[in-house]
Amino acid sequence: MRFKYTKFIPGDLDDLDLESLVSKLSDLLLSSGFNDPYFTGSEDERSMQALYDAILEALMSGGVLPDEMMERLLGENAGEDAQQRLEELIQQIMQRLQQEGYISPAPDLEPERRRREQPGGAGSGEATPTRFEVTDKSIDFLGYRALRDLLGSVGRSSFGRHDTRDLATGVETSGVSKPYEWGDTLNLDASATLLSAVQRAGRGLKTGAAIDVDYQDLMVLQGEYQSSCATVLMLDCSHSMILYGEDRFTPAKRVALALSQLIKLQYPGDALHLVLFHDSAEEVPLSQLGRVRVGPYYTNTREGLRLARRILERQRKDMRQIIMITDGKPSALTQPDGRIYRNAFGLDPLVVTETLREVAHCRKAAIQINTFMLARDYDLVSFVRRVAEICRGKAYFTTPHTLGQYVLMDYVDKKTRTVH
Repeated sequence: MRFKYTKFIPGDLDDLDLESLVSKLSDLLLSSGFNDPYFTGSEDERSMQALYDAILEALMSGGVLPDEMMERLLGENAGEDAQQRLEELIQQIMQRLQQEGYISPAPDLEPERRRREQPGGAGSGEATPTRFEVTDKSIDFLGYRALRDLLGSVGRSSFGRHDTRDLATGVETSGVSKPYEWGDTLNLDASATLLSAVQRAGRGLKTGAAIDVDYQDLMVLQGEYQSSCATVLMLDCSHSMILYGEDRFTPAKRVALALSQLIKLQYPGDALHLVLFHDSAEEVPLSQLGRVRVGPYYTNTREGLRLARRILERQRKDMRQIIMITDGKPSALTQPDGRIYRNAFGLDPLVVTETLREVAHCRKAAIQINTFMLARDYDLVSFVRRVAEICRGKAYFTTPHTLGQYVLMDYVDKKTRTVH
């Protein structure tokens, strides 16, 4: 077999930091509808033009391509064709994102629809993709990046498995040795076992004689009992999550992605489910998390809690908990006949009463509710504290910038009193 060698000619994308670029595009890839506050149904946030503009902004902010290359492309000596070269570079980056599996083009079906509506079905060519879809690879990567950033901000040393007061004979030892009992893991403490045999033999044991180890001499090491946890993450996707000049839903999605990565890496025995609550409530696969958006909805907190409770009651875990992320008061209620009662003005007594009744049902089922509130209205604060009192949970009043740290620290810093 013959090989032909040619001179290596470096390309413009050889030094591209693709992972850094995808991180900078996270707001676009995890779009929540913030740029479409009135929810007109527009898909401009996932258009190829929006992707082009986001890549251009990422290039201008630096860190994606070496400074020398950016100087060559856009510097004073770039020449008159600098704009064209930049456009070609961005097109190449978009193709690279597709090749690496971070995005996939979505065909524009509108031209095909118009073609079929014409008499005789006249028309030409295939529809040119004008939109893109976020792939599972992007979702996993953004979750990993979010987890890494949050771990770096709070310190890695505090993260481990859920510790309880109970001791068990596991591999990781942290307690004193104990006599072996039937059913214990035979994590033998050789030194303590031999010492027990010697003490039992007493002074009659001669120098150099064999040590007779009996069943009663066996000593095993104790380790901390590490519990498993079933969690339902409740995300508020009502309209208020993107109003008032602040996008609160995208940070919440990042937290959910980071939490799923944390469980996958650190707690493989744990279970995580995702529930979106709005006018009603629905369970959403974690693989679809990056694609969910807010809508023109009210906040049916009771229906979300009811669905979360039903999911957790099917889980055979030591700990069961609900993590609720919201920014608004409960303003909707599902009536027995299926109709939705809505009232966005103040705290409706009927809605609040039924919601607190569901909280009490969660407490009866030994389900803890930890609420992460993204607002600080006086009436809302008292309502959230009431929820925490009923279910013996916690209430955190945070911001979109610190939400992730609070959620992850709360998840891994389980108090020993929660499991017995």
